[in-house]
Amino acid sequence: MRTATLLAIGALAAAAAPVAAQTAPSVPAETLLSLSATGESTRVPDIAVISAGVVTQAVEARAALTANNSQMTRVVAALKKAGIADRDIQTSNINLNPQYTYEERKAPQLIGYQASNTVTVKLRKLASAGDVIDALVTQGANQVNGPSFGLDKPEEATNEARLDAVKKARTRADLYAGAAGMRVKRIVSITEGGGYQPPYPMPKMMVQRESADMAAAPPIEAGEVGTNVNVTVVFELQ
Repeated sequence: MRTATLLAIGALAAAAAPVAAQTAPSVPAETLLSLSATGESTRVPDIAVISAGVVTQAVEARAALTANNSQMTRVVAALKKAGIADRDIQTSNINLNPQYTYEERKAPQLIGYQASNTVTVKLRKLASAGDVIDALVTQGANQVNGPSFGLDKPEEATNEARLDAVKKARTRADLYAGAAGMRVKRIVSITEGGGYQPPYPMPKMMVQRESADMAAAPPIEAGEVGTNVNVTVVFELQ
C-alpha cells in the first residue's frame, strides 16, 4: 500500500514538471535596435506673412477709434489695389485703451485713448513685398511686423524630409549592426514625430508717419526655409 502511494506521488511530480518549465521566463529570439533621426529639406519660400497696423490717439475714445477706422480703411484698400486677395487679408487684433499720466504722490490722470487695428497679410508675390509695405505705410500704416517666410504647399518638402530621416536611420542602423557583428534583417516599425519648420523672426518696425512719406520701398531678401521631420525606427538585427 505504501509503495503504491509513493508511485502516485512520483507520477504527479513528473506531470507537474512540464507546467513549471512553461512558466519560466522566455528569452526573446530577436535583437531589436531603436533609433531616432531627423530629416531635413530646404526650399526657396514662395509666401511671406506680414502684419500691418494703425495706431491712433485722441482725447476722446470715439475720436481715437474714428480716426483709426478711417486710416485702416485706406490701408486695406491699398492692399487690395496691390492685388492682395480678400482671403489673404485677415483682421488679427483691435484694441482701444485709456492712456494715463503718472506723477509721484498723485492719482493717475486720464489723458486720452489709444486705438489700434492690425491685419495679417499673406503675400504670394515675394518680388512685390517691398512695394506692398511701402504702399501700406503711405496709406497710414504706422506699425509693420515681418516678414515671416514659408511655403504655400509644404507637402513635397515634408515628404523629402521624411525620406531623408529614414535614410539616416538606416545608415546608422547598419553602422551599429556592423559594430556588433550583425546585420539589419528588417524594419519592425516606423513612428513619425511632428513635422517642424524652424521659426523665422518677424522683426518689428515702428514707422514714423512723417519720414515714411519719403522712404523708399524696403529691400526684402527671402533666403531659404527649412522643414524637419523626426522619425523613430525599430530594426530587427540578426
